[in-house]
Amino acid sequence: MDFYLNGLLAVLAFGPLTAMIGATIIGVFIGALPGLNPVMAIALLLPLTYGMDPLVALGMVAGIYNGSMYGGAIPSILLRIPGTPASIATTFDGFPMAQKGEASKALRIACWSSAIGGIASAIALMTVGPLLAKVTLLFGPAEYFWIAVFGMASVGVMVGSDPVKGVMAAVLGLLLGTIGIDSLSGQARYTFGQVWLLGGLDLIVVLVGLYALPPVLQLAEKADLKGLSAAALKLQRVPFKKGEIRGLIPTWLRSSSIGIAIGILPGAGGNIAAFISYNTTKNAAKDPESFGKGNPKGVAAAECGNNADNAASMIPALALGIPGNVVAALVLSALVIHGLQPGPQLFHQNPVLVSGFMMEMLLTSVLIFFLGGALATRVFAQFQRLPGVLLVPSILILMCVGVYVINGRAVDLWIMLGAGVAGYFLEKVNVPLAPIILGMILGPMAEQSVRRALLIARGDATELFTRPLSATLAIATLLVLVWPIAKALRQRKWAQEAQ
Repeated sequence: MDFYLNGLLAVLAFGPLTAMIGATIIGVFIGALPGLNPVMAIALLLPLTYGMDPLVALGMVAGIYNGSMYGGAIPSILLRIPGTPASIATTFDGFPMAQKGEASKALRIACWSSAIGGIASAIALMTVGPLLAKVTLLFGPAEYFWIAVFGMASVGVMVGSDPVKGVMAAVLGLLLGTIGIDSLSGQARYTFGQVWLLGGLDLIVVLVGLYALPPVLQLAEKADLKGLSAAALKLQRVPFKKGEIRGLIPTWLRSSSIGIAIGILPGAGGNIAAFISYNTTKNAAKDPESFGKGNPKGVAAAECGNNADNAASMIPALALGIPGNVVAALVLSALVIHGLQPGPQLFHQNPVLVSGFMMEMLLTSVLIFFLGGALATRVFAQFQRLPGVLLVPSILILMCVGVYVINGRAVDLWIMLGAGVAGYFLEKVNVPLAPIILGMILGPMAEQSVRRALLIARGDATELFTRPLSATLAIATLLVLVWPIAKALRQRKWAQEAQ
């Protein structure tokens, strides 16, 4: 209790509390604008947090994350345009409800479902995270090496549609992470005589380029000079029927459990949680044929499921240094740029920071109850009338300013541009970007850990496999890499037999 009480007292200070409230409002606004997403917003935010207290910075990340995941429901319901990828399933029943004149009801259900899913997810983070961190106290350098390799392998394989491309992206991240001074030998690697490369590629510069620039370029492709009409965003309040809210409770419980379980899995994400929650609710319903035609349970399942993924994805990120999704990878980046090392030791070296971030994930979910709903939605929905042709240059200016102030170097702008253009074309060929960043984060950890393990074992490589925990992690890594190959071979065999 002291662990959480100290964290609560820390985040109720003026700075973190103001950051949470302001960021949650901004997050709802970002989610309400099609084309913007929490990943891009947090990537833009991180360069501006260098001089901030870590709890203030993490409070802003938590607020934008939870707020934007709910905000994505606004265009999904009103216009059948997913505000975020995780809100695709919300369109299935949200838009039909809006067509029937029940947009206000659908938005309130989305608000409550998002808040409930986020609260359940934060509670899971607060209970499972510290327990997992205690287990990892048994880990040595060999185990840390396999954790890093397992994290890169699992995210590389599970993110995206092609495991081979995911692993290639992780290897690219590993290569980028080797640039600069070797921390153990002091030798310069891949610097090509350039002094500005001695410190390596700045993680946040590459991250902003990879995650923030491609969506802006995609938005520019379809930007027009006209916004939406006010008539298209008109809302009328519709009362709930007797017992209708009580009937949503089983859906909330089921979807929260599904979202938490999927959030813990590296690489899964809120969109998968939303789809599985929606399908499970539909299969469990007495009237499955009503789904897709404006069933409130469909909205509740999708929004609760995708928000229950939020804090749960932080469990492996904080305890093991393995992010559950892209935003968790950005949180790890935020910790790194503030001089903190993600992983088990974080709980013991910075307990107030960890418990405070957990409380911030919980409190920003609670704030959705008060900052969301039909009234706030009516305000934020009007921003959808802003034409994309004005959004693109505004976001580009913010990106350039944010990246330049990190080191005050013009070369960082070129690195950002190069990473952004590369990310744009990589997405065109369905190469996931998350493994690249994860390779840059976990690559140095893997390299240093394996070299320490070999130094301790005096060059005996069997040390990496003979310890029970390291052997278990090595087998798990092998299974993660082999499973997609075995699955593809099995599907090919079935296809040949069918012919």
